[in-house]
Amino acid sequence: MNLRDLMRLSPVIPVLTVTRLEDAAPLARALVRGGIRVLEVTLRTACALDAITEMREMAPGAVVGAGTLTRAEDFAAVQRAGAQFAVTPGLTPDLMFGAGATRLPLLPGVMTPTELIAARAAGFRACKLFPAQQAGGVGMLKALAGPFPDVMFCPTGGVTRANAAEFLAQPNVLCVGGSWLAPRELVDAGNWGAIEELALDASSLRAG
Repeated sequence: MNLRDLMRLSPVIPVLTVTRLEDAAPLARALVRGGIRVLEVTLRTACALDAITEMREMAPGAVVGAGTLTRAEDFAAVQRAGAQFAVTPGLTPDLMFGAGATRLPLLPGVMTPTELIAARAAGFRACKLFPAQQAGGVGMLKALAGPFPDVMFCPTGGVTRANAAEFLAQPNVLCVGGSWLAPRELVDAGNWGAIEELALDASSLRAG
């Protein structure tokens, strides 16, 4: 799938840190029922790869990707797990090599104009602005729109329900990434109904 088309499937890509494998399938199904189809599972826990596999198998309709890839070898691991796309916090030649070897669609993280120039030179026209708030938030996106009119963004980092609409209103934003759709207390309690409601609310947001 074209990366920009993937970014248009959901206004919010939930950034999911799965600590218990048994939570993976019901969490993914709750988000999909709420209208959020694109899911990012971060490689921050021991069960992250198994969670990706579980979500792919048990949540029809979900498009499951892997986030927080920081080494070239991570790409082969997430591809074996069934990931359909990859997200990195930054971009290095090593990461580009890993992505190229698997041909997984990659959403690379950038924070500065210099990093964006490097990503653009490597052929990327869709990037994650990360960490978005610390990088300058909406003001930074507006500043980048002038010299880089052909690049679209998924701001992630410090994006909340309270400010998501402001980010999505920017012409160079296709979606946002956020963790508020799966609060730890709701996941630990298995309150999938409440998570579905958060997803329903998030799916009502629209990119400008």
